[in-house]
Amino acid sequence: MKKNVFPERYVYPAIFTYYGSGNEIAVEFPDLNVATSGTDDADALQSARELLGITMLGLEEDDEEIPAPSKLSALSLENNETTTLIDVYMPTLRLAHETKAVNRTVTLPAWLNAAALERNVNFSQVLQKALKELL
Repeated sequence: MKKNVFPERYVYPAIFTYYGSGNEIAVEFPDLNVATSGTDDADALQSARELLGITMLGLEEDDEEIPAPSKLSALSLENNETTTLIDVYMPTLRLAHETKAVNRTVTLPAWLNAAALERNVNFSQVLQKALKELL
């Protein structure tokens, strides 16, 4: 059976609803029937991008139909709303959710290797933890 081929990037319109100063900004994806919020524009944009990625990954994994995005001009807005396109790059998200391990060769000073072996250090765990903190 041929596995579905999904695009590298999805782009969907999102409606940002503003409720006055000091309030959260609601963000809705009308084509996907999902919503999130943020404390300011930057936070709302980041939340929207994360939600879009998680939603699209879920649709892909469940082999559900991917709805076509609406055109910005087709959306009806209220006075306190604005719309923008949100995009998400999927290859990074797909890899982050994959559990397959890969081997890497690491070069260490001999003294550091000896000290780590003496203390039964798990090199893979240490490297994974450090990379996660760094990234």
